[in-house]
Amino acid sequence: MQCSAPSLRMFKSSKVCTVLIDLSGTLHIEDYAIPGAVNALNRLRRKVNVKFVTNTTKESRRVLHERLHSLGFDIEKSEIFTSLSAARSYVDTHKIRPLLMLEKEAMEDFEGVGTSDPNAVVIGLAPSCFNYSKMNEAFRMLLDGSTLIGIHKARYLKKKDGLYLGPGPFVHALEYATGTQAVVLGKPEKAFFLEALQEFSCPPDQAVMIGDDVIDDVGGAQKCGMLGILVQTAFSWIPGKFCYRSLIPAVATPTYTAISTPTQL
Repeated sequence: MQCSAPSLRMFKSSKVCTVLIDLSGTLHIEDYAIPGAVNALNRLRRKVNVKFVTNTTKESRRVLHERLHSLGFDIEKSEIFTSLSAARSYVDTHKIRPLLMLEKEAMEDFEGVGTSDPNAVVIGLAPSCFNYSKMNEAFRMLLDGSTLIGIHKARYLKKKDGLYLGPGPFVHALEYATGTQAVVLGKPEKAFFLEALQEFSCPPDQAVMIGDDVIDDVGGAQKCGMLGILVQTAFSWIPGKFCYRSLIPAVATPTYTAISTPTQL
């Protein structure tokens, strides 16, 4: 359904204390801010707690924060919760020595982590690592008993010129080849959303997720009891207007759908 004014009035009158907001495709695409997103975010901040949640693994939280600031978003680094953050927490908690299949721009989020004699394979979006030699190294480690950790399993990602393979197909390839199942940490995993809400002591039924992915954003949030608002901003930026649901059947029905960042919030 379209995000009509009456629906938004109902939303504003509900007991919502926290809004989680996706970044790429919702507030920006690469180095371009979605039109109206900066003003919409400023208005939303006056009403509720806001935290930014993203599966981005191609760059560290610091680099991502600097990018958002350059686009005009008034966001603190501490307000950004990434799947890399969740992975670092998991690695520290479980005392893992990972083989990090990440781009160098993301490595600083794992500064200080021991990687000698690795006992786990950690995969993010790392095109430079998705070659036969590196994948075979990971394959052999898994056969020897190492743990497979997918920072997330997105099938693809959106850029200005179209769709690109995400890390999901490469995680699946290793699962298929070794008969193992990956530990997945980012969206749409329930634990990811709950960890993001912890700071505000906000129960899921008083929280909303706003994002452009009907499965990872909306579906994941709804599975842990949140409302889900789907924004279609990213679709109009892609030649041919690819729609997620045209490639993969939808498994979630958004609470609301907006054709752009919901400025009326």
